Amino acid sequence: MIAFVRGTVADVTLGSAVVEVGGVGLELVCTPNTLATLRVGAPATLPTSMVVREESLTLFGFADEDEKQTFELVQTASGVGPKLAQAMVACLAPDDLRRAVGSDDVKTLTRVPGIGQKGAQRIILELKDRLGAPTVGSSPASGPAAAPWRGQVHQGLVGLGWSTKDAEKAVDAVAPEAGETPDVAALLRSALRSLSKA
Repeated sequence: MIAFVRGTVADVTLGSAVVEVGGVGLELVCTPNTLATLRVGAPATLPTSMVVREESLTLFGFADEDEKQTFELVQTASGVGPKLAQAMVACLAPDDLRRAVGSDDVKTLTRVPGIGQKGAQRIILELKDRLGAPTVGSSPASGPAAAPWRGQVHQGLVGLGWSTKDAEKAVDAVAPEAGETPDVAALLRSALRSLSKA
């Protein structure tokens, strides 16, 4: 219905932003990350998704098209409504979500408020074939894919049950050891040592 909104930011609150478009103030419900990029009085263009309910029309605003598409896609899983979908994109970047679903990482999904063990398993089951693979370099969160060894070590750690966040920290910690020809197995062992110390 409304694919995007372009205008001047009139107001930013804790959970939403008002963007003035042609003399009309449109309220967009946004994640904290998206709101942090907006400044009152500055121009903004936000991809949007409209959720129509019997008693309300809610416009959700996003940092980019990938976040919007992820928000819409996760709602195709049973039990995931717009509020939970927004919590998912607020807690996990689209690529982190794809990685978690692709590698059956229940632990990462349960970091999202409102998702328990069973809910995470159902989401993985229903979305595995639909979310697709991480898109390299689409967002800062997809850093581990920058060098092939980073992605391999990161996936190894996540596969062993570490959270995406912990895995990223460990990958950054061992990055100086990588050198010209990284030994993935040695780097993985090193990353595991740094995590067990922490």
